[in-house]
Amino acid sequence: MVPPVGVVAVTGTGGLRPATRNDLAALPLEVAPTLLGAHLVVAAEGETVVARITEVEAYHGAGTGEVPDPGSHARTGRSARNATMWGEPGHLYVYLSHGIHSCVNVVCAPAGVAGGVLLRAAEIVEGEQVAVRRRFPAGEPRPSRDLARGPGRLGQSLALRHRDHDGIDAVGGAVQAGAVARLLVRERPLEHVATGPRVGVAGLAGTDAFPWRFWIRGDPTVSAFRWGRGAAAAASGARKPAVLD
Repeated sequence: MVPPVGVVAVTGTGGLRPATRNDLAALPLEVAPTLLGAHLVVAAEGETVVARITEVEAYHGAGTGEVPDPGSHARTGRSARNATMWGEPGHLYVYLSHGIHSCVNVVCAPAGVAGGVLLRAAEIVEGEQVAVRRRFPAGEPRPSRDLARGPGRLGQSLALRHRDHDGIDAVGGAVQAGAVARLLVRERPLEHVATGPRVGVAGLAGTDAFPWRFWIRGDPTVSAFRWGRGAAAAASGARKPAVLD
């Protein structure tokens, strides 16, 4: 079964500027497509890597927005794991996936309202050799498009680690565990952003009922789609909520 794909028209082009709290104060579903083409700059371990964001997914917490999100870490409320999602916008929620991969989210929505945008894929535009060394400490590297193609690879390329860097401030730029992160957003969002189901999310939350994944159409760094557990079976009966005006 091929997942449905749509296109969200987001007008304009432009350069980059430092993100503000206000840029990220809306709900994740609104903020997510505006982060495409943004740059996340991370100085860690004495070296700097810059990632141009090419694919994102929105996640809402309990009570966030009009449609409950069963795929979110914060779907049942605040916990020690997801506490950063409930905090000030502009911090990074860095969590551990499958006990191995550190995945990076930009916290969105006002403080006290849980939400985040998962950075699912990116192009490394500066510090490529640093990212190669981090990703492939031994053996032949894969093509450069694979350096941050997937959220675990992205976290590894940027040297952002669960626990050490969970909550790092990408707006204020404060040092945390030896790293500094800064988010640069586009002056004007990209046009013709593709949207479809989130990748690998279980059940209804991973179907076209939640087309909360956004990516730059045709970009080679965008990750391949795969159904989550039970999502393909749930897709046939999924109902689409209203997600964008």
